[in-house]
Amino acid sequence: MKFWQSISWAEADQLVEIARFAEQAGFHGVINSEHLFLTRKTGSHYPYTEDGKMNHALDYDYPDVWSSFAAMAAVTSTLRFSSSVYLLPLRNPIEVAKQAGTCALISNDRVTVGFGVGWQKEEFDAMGVDFHTRGKRTDEMIEVMRKLWTGGVVSHHGQFFQFDEIEMRPVPNRPVPFYCGGKSPAAFRRAAMLCDGYVGPGHSMNEIPGLIAELNALRADSPRAGEPFETIVPILPIDPNRGADDYKRLEDMGVTATFLPPFDAGGIDRGHTVGLGRRSSLDEKKRMMERTAGTILRQMDSHSA
Repeated sequence: MKFWQSISWAEADQLVEIARFAEQAGFHGVINSEHLFLTRKTGSHYPYTEDGKMNHALDYDYPDVWSSFAAMAAVTSTLRFSSSVYLLPLRNPIEVAKQAGTCALISNDRVTVGFGVGWQKEEFDAMGVDFHTRGKRTDEMIEVMRKLWTGGVVSHHGQFFQFDEIEMRPVPNRPVPFYCGGKSPAAFRRAAMLCDGYVGPGHSMNEIPGLIAELNALRADSPRAGEPFETIVPILPIDPNRGADDYKRLEDMGVTATFLPPFDAGGIDRGHTVGLGRRSSLDEKKRMMERTAGTILRQMDSHSA
């Protein structure tokens, strides 16, 4: 099983050293979250709480995904980088193909587009993008970006994007993987039919077998059947005392990867202190990662050996 460390909401000026230490500790990668902004008042339904209300404060850090990945890649050699999740349909696919493709090239293919379609309508309104067509827009964006990454002169005439005989340089050595996030039936279908993997927002142990069965069934009927497919599934509820036995159960269910909770997981539970709290030092984060490495990562490696 591959283990990612969530770096969501970590202080931006610590990210480079967090990445350096995560690689030394044996993590497969680091995974962040993304918003362009949060808004003080929203009419949007937040999909990951029972009452539909956003569950943390406005002052949480969401540093830019691609510049953060590039900075962390510059000080590491094996660590991988993804998001849970990048709001793909807010952007133009040509722009994202350039950013992600360049980042993949300079990192030696260590980045992934871990994306979702978004939930906060206010972000789409501010960017001048139709919130209600974001799913269809996303599907076409994946097609456009893969086309651009092939290199050479390409054209595209779709519902949302049109261009004739353009060539983008540089292109990555291979297409950047897409991991789709979310909990909706549409997210599961998109992951299985169009993507290289699924990244979950968090699931209980009881939910996970059904989730994996559904993804496998959808994948078997997809045009991408038979190709490698990653399932990154974190466990809820967050429990700092989880050990290797829990993750062995996860692996036995067919999950290929997971990510560990962020250093401050309190926002996930409306301000309760879970983990290190709202602010923490780099040394505190290193100790947390080292503890995880000793109690989970190395135990799992020992079990597999």
